[in-house]
Amino acid sequence: MLDATTRFFEEIDRRGYEPRLAKTAGKLRLDLHEGPQTTHWLLHIDHGRIQVSQEDREADTVIGTSPALFEDIAAGREHGIAAILRGDMTVAGDARLLVQVERIFPGDPESRGPRRRFQREVR
Repeated sequence: MLDATTRFFEEIDRRGYEPRLAKTAGKLRLDLHEGPQTTHWLLHIDHGRIQVSQEDREADTVIGTSPALFEDIAAGREHGIAAILRGDMTVAGDARLLVQVERIFPGDPESRGPRRRFQREVR
């Protein structure tokens, strides 16, 4: 059985085009650090066309986090921007690319819109 991270990236690669990224271009690399081992996922985005690989290549934006946290993000149980603000995830390079790419991540399965989860947390 595949984990949520692998399913997430395989689904993006299978689709090949994401209309929510039609105005986006750049390379985003995700580095999942677990002890001495790092797993890489590279998204090459060209105005909505996306190629996914597991290469450790230069990118416009590099995100670093743990496999467990990204698993929660890929499954929609965690929010990437919130993880950055807490210091659980790092971003190097063009952070605007991360904000644009975040549109393709699943949302909280219990919410009914982008603000519902935030409203529950601040109460």
